[in-house]
Amino acid sequence: MQARSALFDLYGDHLRARGGRAPVAALVKLLAPLGIAPPAVRTAVSRMVRQGWLDPLRLASGPGYSITPKAARRLDEAAARIYRTGRHSWDGRFDLLVLEAPTSRRDRQRLAANLTFLGYGTLDDCTWVATRPGEDVDVLLAEAGVHYERFTAAHAAGTPGAMAVVRRAWDLAEIGRAYDRFVTEQKPLLTGVTVRSSDEDAYAVRFRLVHAWRTFLFQDPQLPPALLPERWPGSSAASFFDRHAARLRPAADRYVEQCLDASNNRLARQKGH
Repeated sequence: MQARSALFDLYGDHLRARGGRAPVAALVKLLAPLGIAPPAVRTAVSRMVRQGWLDPLRLASGPGYSITPKAARRLDEAAARIYRTGRHSWDGRFDLLVLEAPTSRRDRQRLAANLTFLGYGTLDDCTWVATRPGEDVDVLLAEAGVHYERFTAAHAAGTPGAMAVVRRAWDLAEIGRAYDRFVTEQKPLLTGVTVRSSDEDAYAVRFRLVHAWRTFLFQDPQLPPALLPERWPGSSAASFFDRHAARLRPAADRYVEQCLDASNNRLARQKGH
């Protein structure tokens, strides 16, 4: 698990609801159970500041970092997709992008990752399609300096034609297998956490569960049910995730509060001396 990715998960899943800010000492303590060393945390934080995701600030408990408005938007959208709180109806129309691909391979890869995150799939190197408009796609393409045209399109063959487009843009069989692997890999870790487990252990296992589930934001566009195969593995995997994420949430929250309180208590002791 990379420190930068873990910090996104930490802010999105735990700190966003607590004001989106935390002291450095708490960030280090909260990532320690995941095997992430303090220097890696500090390096990742510095990188996220340069990229416009975090702002440094002075908290009562010492130096800390808060999410930027840009990060808040991205985290809120990710949370809605991770916990499937946004139910999207489909009007039969696609959002179609025809763009001039960047010349740099690195820029192309970054653009592809961002478009995939927003739910777009590729029909060819220059044509991207989604079943719902990406809210930030215009901003994303403008910031990347990419020239593009954007269309709203409906398939003349109706749902069967739309399903054929979906199968060109996404490998649904592979995405389905990834969901099956997710459940198979997570099950033994989750069954090992019981009511007798420590809050720290529950927090670490739940963190890894959410981290693994978050990868589907870059794989699964969360297509409308009408365009999915029957007995879609993503549905049963989502139920599995929801059940265990909710089960471990109270213990994980207690551990987060403990780490945040520890930072405040340490400051109070220092002032007392």
